[in-house]
Amino acid sequence: MQYFLIGLSAFILTFLSILVALKVFPKLGLLDRPKKYGLNRKPIPYPGGILLYLIFTVLALVFFEPTLKLVGLLIGGGLLVLISFIDDRIELPAWLRLFIQIMVGIIMVAVGIGVETITNPFGGYLALNQVKMIIEWGPFTSTLMLFSAIFTVLWIVLIVNTMNWLDGIPGLVSGITVLASLTLFFLSISDIVNQPEIATMAIIVAMIALAFWLFDFHPPKILLGDSGSMFFGLLLAVMAIFSGGKIATAFLILGFAILDALYVIVHRIFNKRAPWKGGEWDKYRKAVHLHHRLLQVGMSERQVLILVYVLSAIFGVTALFVGTRGKFWAIVVLAIASIVLGMILKVRRKH
Repeated sequence: MQYFLIGLSAFILTFLSILVALKVFPKLGLLDRPKKYGLNRKPIPYPGGILLYLIFTVLALVFFEPTLKLVGLLIGGGLLVLISFIDDRIELPAWLRLFIQIMVGIIMVAVGIGVETITNPFGGYLALNQVKMIIEWGPFTSTLMLFSAIFTVLWIVLIVNTMNWLDGIPGLVSGITVLASLTLFFLSISDIVNQPEIATMAIIVAMIALAFWLFDFHPPKILLGDSGSMFFGLLLAVMAIFSGGKIATAFLILGFAILDALYVIVHRIFNKRAPWKGGEWDKYRKAVHLHHRLLQVGMSERQVLILVYVLSAIFGVTALFVGTRGKFWAIVVLAIASIVLGMILKVRRKH
């Protein structure tokens, strides 16, 4: 009942706020630019990520103690939202956006968010806390676990960009965030994990995303924008490593999106382009992302959304009922399925 009331509060607050935003955003000029991407439609209220960040901040301050970790998360999320909002208007350099993402990861490490060990699926643990550095900040002294810090920053940058690149079809990021957050919620309330704080955060994020999804699903009435997709990415990345690692679970839920992001990075490097610079897609003629390639072979946006939802839900549910070794083999199956799907799409595109 406690989680139900928290989730209901998040859903109602977000739903009502979006109704207001649909009226206010156009008056403030907060609209997308469809002509920039060759789209023949009217501008849509954008970016919804600003609204979602404010809602999450209010709910977090109501339902959590104002700890250093929470303050760090809100500051990091605020930086991502702010830089995305500015970028939408003056198009900041890609390296600057990446720099801010790395800084956000460093902020998470500085406030104590991270993972010290990763479970080995074949037994034992991979320790990330063996190399330690003592850092003095005036009268304050802190211990930095080097490998843990590096892994945490890389993990956050990866998931933030994964969710941002996934935002190629309205409803994709919000829908996946609902599924991922609910999976982390049910995992956190299980007897094995039992992490009430993560469960609370997960149900808040899930219900915020669900309320937004109702307006975001094709045809969309409001768009997340980079601010929303990156902020959701940060929240999912943090929940996966907060108070103990749930990395394998998160990887399964976001598996197709993560593998797609890794494929895009390799594709850009192979074509002698910076991994953080986009621009491959031009009206589906040079589709690189999985969702764009699915559109290119004739699937509708709704069909692509449903396919990705179903696949993510299957692997998300699997993550709840198998152990670490089972998750490892599920990830292997996921990787093979992604490769096969990519090959099929490549062959169909040629024909």
